[in-house]
Amino acid sequence: MIKIKTLILIFTTSSTFGFSQNCTCETNYEWVKKTFEENDAGFQYTIDKKGIPAYQAHNNTILNKIKNVKSDTECSQTIYEWLKFFRSGHISISKIEKNNQEVQPASNVEPKTEIVKIDIEKFKKEIQSKKDSDIEGIWETEPYTIGIKKFGDTYKGFIIKSGADNWKPNELKLSINSDKTKGVFYMKNKSGQEVNSIQLIGKNYLEIGDFVLKRLSPKFEPDGNIDTYFESIQAQKPFLKQINKNTLFLRIPSFKGSLKKDIDSVIAANQAKIESTENLIIDIRDNGGGSDNSFAKIIPYLYTNPIRSIRTQLYSTKLNNQRMLDLYENYQKYGIAKEDRDFLKSSYDKLSKNLGQFVSLNEDPSIVGIKTLDKIFPNPKNVGIIVNNGNGSTAEEFLLAARQSKKVKLFGTTTAGVLDISNMYFVNSPCNEFKLGYSLSKSFRIPDMAIDGKGIQPDYFIDKTIPDYKWIEFVNGVLNEK
Repeated sequence: MIKIKTLILIFTTSSTFGFSQNCTCETNYEWVKKTFEENDAGFQYTIDKKGIPAYQAHNNTILNKIKNVKSDTECSQTIYEWLKFFRSGHISISKIEKNNQEVQPASNVEPKTEIVKIDIEKFKKEIQSKKDSDIEGIWETEPYTIGIKKFGDTYKGFIIKSGADNWKPNELKLSINSDKTKGVFYMKNKSGQEVNSIQLIGKNYLEIGDFVLKRLSPKFEPDGNIDTYFESIQAQKPFLKQINKNTLFLRIPSFKGSLKKDIDSVIAANQAKIESTENLIIDIRDNGGGSDNSFAKIIPYLYTNPIRSIRTQLYSTKLNNQRMLDLYENYQKYGIAKEDRDFLKSSYDKLSKNLGQFVSLNEDPSIVGIKTLDKIFPNPKNVGIIVNNGNGSTAEEFLLAARQSKKVKLFGTTTAGVLDISNMYFVNSPCNEFKLGYSLSKSFRIPDMAIDGKGIQPDYFIDKTIPDYKWIEFVNGVLNEK
């Protein structure tokens, strides 16, 4: 049987409500409101919790704002504010960009850039002999190589080498005050972004706001834990490395469907290591979800006992059900196996017969699915999964399954709590100006074990006295009883 959750994430359609084609922000808002009220799986759930008076007051506030918006950007931001009344995740509103739309730049003239008067080749030689590990040195952040030197009471970062055509050697890329409490980082377009968080981490990494610089010179001994942390947060694909003889580290930045092959490949390539190593750390920080299929190959190594999964039900409306029919008729376009078409058609028929109701498509009428595997792997014996408030949706589904294992403990902070109302569906507004994302399914966890708005609590809370770059070290210490 195909995974409905995976399929509906890739489907979009155009809505055909009877609004005038002379669309304004107000008419777009009214369309969003009507579409959401009639089709979103979590609409009534929120109304039941918060009450009609609170909803009416929210509508009045938003409508007053809508009547005074000055741009499409402000319009979409205000509509998103309306959507957030219902939940923090599995909602979206975005502007549809037209392919033939001409975008006029705000200005054809770039801001003037200060030139730092320094002999770069002389600076390179001088910095090599520097013994103390302050922020003076040569740093790299793609696509730039930057020199940082103190001039009076200001640290100035200047371009040494640039992969951007509009940045040249000696141009000022950043400035930091003498006590390193604030500064300015100049973006690719040379506009300045103020930063109030500047931190030298270890000897070889410098965080300036949201930017991370890695030291090239002078050379200092690497710190394996810090190197692993930065490799982890910057990774676009999964990887596995050995921390010590007893512990492996697996980083999974996302469970999106396009990474399933990469995740499976990492697991397969390291099968012997995983099965012979006592401890496994899995870092899924800021993994916002994707497809349940993406974590299927990991579960066997965590498994110790049957895994109970609470199922979902789909909200049946004509608009929502059209998705199933389109999948049936265009199965090749969506990469669906031919043998799965009968299930899609029977699902459409079942949904269509139950308009306005929540419908379970499982052949088994139980609200709980139970997964039993034939084997329990001796290794890994202990699994620590690192989590934070950037984990939602499928990442939380993974955690609900994983934490049922006797091997597994969760480390970090509470997750985002965006799972109960899920399976996003995207529809275009009547004038094709905006795309609305709402949800089609509701979990049977509601109301007894709701995750939305609460999140999943870790077994080991990592408080703010332990900086992010030391989380891996902390988990490693617990697993190895240090």
